[in-house]
Amino acid sequence: MFRQMKSDIDTVFDNDPAARNKFEVIFTYSGLHAIWAHRVAHWFYKRRFCTVARIISQVSRFFTGIEIHPGAKIGQRLFIDHGMGVVIGETCEIGDNVLIYQGVTLGGTGKEKGKRHPTIGNNVVIGSGSKVLGSFSIGDNVNIGSNAVVLREVPSNSTVVGNPGRIVKQNGERVVDRLDHTKCPDPIIEMLRDMQRQIDDLKTELKQVQSEQISGEGQEE
Repeated sequence: MFRQMKSDIDTVFDNDPAARNKFEVIFTYSGLHAIWAHRVAHWFYKRRFCTVARIISQVSRFFTGIEIHPGAKIGQRLFIDHGMGVVIGETCEIGDNVLIYQGVTLGGTGKEKGKRHPTIGNNVVIGSGSKVLGSFSIGDNVNIGSNAVVLREVPSNSTVVGNPGRIVKQNGERVVDRLDHTKCPDPIIEMLRDMQRQIDDLKTELKQVQSEQISGEGQEE
């Protein structure tokens, strides 16, 4: 247990240049506190003391602003930087050497049973505000940009940005065509265009009716 805690503390120093000393890290890093609380909650959860596990999880959420479901499986050397607003779902699985920034959600997309949260590989960086939603895998060595919304599987060695998430780099090579925002459909613009087409059709029909009425009145005279 103490070896695990030491590894967690060392991870903070490896990822945060602002960390000055162990005393400061132990008592002021909410991400570290949330991970330690989760390990206790997960221990109870695996032994079917689910209510106790959820209570520990909720107390941790109150003090840290980070919500990790007791059922989530977390690997070694996870670092949650700043952390406020991070949510990790019940069936989520996180590999080793993962870095998560504030506002990240690793969640589901509905009320389905079973595996409904993502599986995160090793050496993954998830930028602040990102949402990874659904039961799919994020490969190893993946970078997810800030505020990205990832709704499908991402292969290893990729960089993902945007909403919806698009792969812009894979295996060190830039993937240009997937980041052409000019080709992304805008539902509001499409709706307005459809309304304009309908208005034009109605105008055309109205003109035809008016022409027929004028023609009919001329013939009666």
